[in-house]
Amino acid sequence: MNVLCTSAGRRVALVRAFQAAVGPYGGRVIAADLSRASSASHVADTGVTVPRVTDPSYVERVVALCEEHHIGLVVPLIDPELPVLAAARDRLAAVGAVLVASGPETAAVSDSKRVATQFFERAGLGTARLVEPDAVRRGEVPLPVFLKPEDGSSSIGSRSIPSLSELEYWLPRTRRPLLFEELTGPEYTVDVYVGLDGQPRCAVPRRRLEVRAGEVSKGITEAHPAVMRDALRAAAALPDARGVLTFQCRVDTGGTPRFFELNARFGGGAPLSIAAGADFPRWLVEERLGRRPQIAEPAFRHGVLMLRYDDAVFLEDGHALLAP
Repeated sequence: MNVLCTSAGRRVALVRAFQAAVGPYGGRVIAADLSRASSASHVADTGVTVPRVTDPSYVERVVALCEEHHIGLVVPLIDPELPVLAAARDRLAAVGAVLVASGPETAAVSDSKRVATQFFERAGLGTARLVEPDAVRRGEVPLPVFLKPEDGSSSIGSRSIPSLSELEYWLPRTRRPLLFEELTGPEYTVDVYVGLDGQPRCAVPRRRLEVRAGEVSKGITEAHPAVMRDALRAAAALPDARGVLTFQCRVDTGGTPRFFELNARFGGGAPLSIAAGADFPRWLVEERLGRRPQIAEPAFRHGVLMLRYDDAVFLEDGHALLAP
């Protein structure tokens, strides 16, 4: 029962969680990355390099790795590889590897913030209203508004726009810009576990207390009933969701969650949910072995606080590692 984590990068905590999940079965975790200078690749049981996801040989390399290392689960960890590997799902299955990724409809919601907003509206959930620049210029939409790239990630290029002068400055400098009404209230990232059978099983809200470089650095689990209920509704409305989905929302003054984003993969803060008892890696391994995980109600402990810090992996002969 071996697991392949692709685009492992710095996801050391997640690799360790999968090692704990497969360890009782004698399994190993293989971490793949474009670069040999990937910290997660050196923490994993085996580190391997792969071409860039846009390279035509990328899928061939991943399939070959699955055969070579007897992979049971493939866990992609960045957005660009989700549709590429989803298209190769049958090829992976033919060598015994189950892909922990959603299908094309969920990927479409994850890929575009415009499509995500439309999806949340169709599902009858609160969301951030999309606004047109001219409506802001005419004073029909109050400032501030929020600007973000349609396909952005890690909050790169996302910013509050408090004035018309800033709107005119940043709009042409943002790739594929979208404007939204600015949401206020506490912000939550919600990890939703969807079984390999497509059934949403639990939701874990993590309140974001501090963010650094677009990723949560301080967070706390909160058993917020409305957030949990609506995140599960959102997951159930996706016809081809699989694995761990990461929703983002803010809760307004009336207590209504207003969703604005979906990442159809493990989020950077997922180790907090795992530490609080929602052991997604163990549940995925059990499902792959043909067992239905016993997920408690609630599935996590309320009030678990995460305080992230920098750590390092030290390697001898680094020049050889970095040589082309």
